[in-house]
Amino acid sequence: MVIILFAIGLDAVVRPSPLQEISEEEAVQIQVPSALPPDSFTLKPYVDKSETLSKLVQLGVNLWELEQRPNVGSMLVRLDFHADVAPKLLFLKDLGVEESKLGTLLTKNPFILTESLDNLEARVSYLKAKKFSPQSVAVMVSKAPYLLNFSIERLDNRLGFFQKQLGLSAEKTRNVVTRLPKLLCGSLEPIKENLKVCELEFGFRGNEIQHIVTAVPKLLIANKRKLTQIFDFVHNTMDVPHSLIAKFPQVFNAKFLRIKERHLFLEYLGRAQYQPSQPNYISLDRLVFLPDDIFCSEVALATLEDFERFQKTL
Repeated sequence: MVIILFAIGLDAVVRPSPLQEISEEEAVQIQVPSALPPDSFTLKPYVDKSETLSKLVQLGVNLWELEQRPNVGSMLVRLDFHADVAPKLLFLKDLGVEESKLGTLLTKNPFILTESLDNLEARVSYLKAKKFSPQSVAVMVSKAPYLLNFSIERLDNRLGFFQKQLGLSAEKTRNVVTRLPKLLCGSLEPIKENLKVCELEFGFRGNEIQHIVTAVPKLLIANKRKLTQIFDFVHNTMDVPHSLIAKFPQVFNAKFLRIKERHLFLEYLGRAQYQPSQPNYISLDRLVFLPDDIFCSEVALATLEDFERFQKTL
């Protein structure tokens, strides 16, 4: 009997798990492609012949997407399921990655299957030593599939960069990185650029930037043009001071058109008032994040039909 490596619950799924126990007779019948495919090819003809590919398909891996990438197809058919793939799946499951997310993770990062278990375990141990909880590590790997492909030295340098550059405590640095683990994977140049923009072009102070980044980590990798467009409109057109923008930094996550349309509507009604010290103050979060009907009834004191007619005039 072939030894089962692990079992993952698939109660809601009718198809068999790619890691279920099989008989020795079934194992003998497994076919392996006789010849490796070229660098550019379709994997479809190999699925029925390759245990690795058929099991990956069962997990929800998108082979069509993978075969568009150079050399990935050839890499996959060279992998032995029991020696190369199953141990990595067991590792990810033990880490806390849900089976329903394995297909997506491997579609985005098939190269984790070529990493040694020793390296993967060492990187996880490093993160836990830095006081990331097991649950946080599982979430981070699910959100950023390439995370564990990077060396301990790189991970350490990245964590040090954010803690030093932003002046955050170790706990706040962990919080930011856990919520946006892509920060540990991508280039630092866009991040440095956005920090410079916040300081030099927008004029935020260091403590304001700390608060903004802690509340909205995505700002670090956001499109510079969008950030500039929103800041310019909110600060220079709506006359909202830096302190209030820093207090409600989620405004940078909003769509520019929504901010513009709602402000112009309030201006048309004579209700565009964003100073807390003045009567009828409207905060940025109420301006931006309320649904249209509630924004109209509670903020604009108008009907949704009034707002829709106004939008057609813009």
